[in-house]
Amino acid sequence: MPVTLPRGAGRVDEFGQGRIRARRNGGRGVLRAALSVADLANTRFAVSPLWEVVASVRIVRHPDRFPVHLPWARQVVPRLSSVRWELLADLVPDPAVVIPSIVCPPPTTSWPTLELELSALTATAPEAVRACLDRMPRTPRLAALYADPEAGLARLAAQIRDYAAVALDPYWLRMRMLLEREVLAGARRMAVDGVQGLLNHLDRYVSWDEGTLLVDHVTTSGSVRLDGRGVLLVPSVLAWPRPFSNLVEASGQPTLRYPASALATLWERAAPAPGKALSRVLGRTRAMLLHELEVPSSTTELARRCGLSPGTVSQHLTALRDAGLVGAHRAGRYLLYARTTSAEALLAGAG
Repeated sequence: MPVTLPRGAGRVDEFGQGRIRARRNGGRGVLRAALSVADLANTRFAVSPLWEVVASVRIVRHPDRFPVHLPWARQVVPRLSSVRWELLADLVPDPAVVIPSIVCPPPTTSWPTLELELSALTATAPEAVRACLDRMPRTPRLAALYADPEAGLARLAAQIRDYAAVALDPYWLRMRMLLEREVLAGARRMAVDGVQGLLNHLDRYVSWDEGTLLVDHVTTSGSVRLDGRGVLLVPSVLAWPRPFSNLVEASGQPTLRYPASALATLWERAAPAPGKALSRVLGRTRAMLLHELEVPSSTTELARRCGLSPGTVSQHLTALRDAGLVGAHRAGRYLLYARTTSAEALLAGAG
C-alpha cells in the first residue's frame, strides 16, 4: 500500500489519538514501516536540545493544555516577553500537529549540543526550505525566509539561541539527566527483550507487529520503506503527551520523538514520603532514596528532589551500596545510581 501524505511531506507529524492495536486491520491513520536487518542494526537513541526548543513553543502558547509542564511554563512565559522569537513561532503553527522538518533536523550524534544542531539547521539547502514552506500558510516572516533561506535561517538560529537561553538553559541539566535515564532504561530493555520488546514498550502509540513498526498518526497513513537507515529514537521532555515522527523523510535518518517516562517528577521540588515500614528498618532518608531510584539518578538530582545536600545523599548512597541495595555506573560525565534486584525485592516485600 503506498504511503498517503495529505500535506504531510517534509513535516514532523504528531501521532493520532487512538491505540494502534485497535486499528491494525487496515485502519486509516496507521503508518507501517517494515524493519529490515539493516534497519534494526542502525536503530539507535539520541537526544535533541533543538527539538526541546521546538516542542516547548506549543507549551508556551497554551500552558493549560500541558498540565504536566505547568510549573515550568509559569516560570518561563513571563520571561519570554523580552525575547524576539516570532520566526520560530511561525514555524511551529497552532495547533502544532505538523511541524516543518527544517526546524528540527534529526540529530547527527547521540548527545549533540544546541550549537551543533543549529549548524545543521543553517546548512539546510534552500530548495528543502522552500519545499517545506510550500505546505504552510505564508506569513510575512515566512515569506522573507522563502525569498532568502540563507539569511532567514541565520535569523532563526539567532532567535532560537535567545529563546533557549531563557526557556531551556536554566533547566537543561535537570532535563538532560531525565533523558539520560530514559536512554539507559531503553538500552536495558533492548538488551533483555530485544528490539521488539523495546518498541512495544516505547509509547502507547508505537508498536511492533511481525517485523513491522506501527505508529498511529493523525495526518499520515500507509507504508514506508526505511531503506536500511534504521530508526532514530529520541526521548523528549517537552513532547508530551504524544510522540512525533518524520519516518517519511527522504533525507536524514527516520526519527521517532516520544515523551520520556517519569515526566511528572521533573518539576517536583520534594520527594513523596516513603513507606513507614521500610523507613523504620532503613531510616527515612535511605528509604526515600531507594524510592526515588525507580529510575537511575545522579547524586545531584537526588539531592534536588529530596531536599538534601549532595554530601548527605552521597553518604547514604555509600551505605546502601555497601549493603548491596544500590549499584552505580557511569553515563557520559555522570555517575548514575540504580536499585539492585535485592532492593527491588525489599521494596516489593514492604509493599
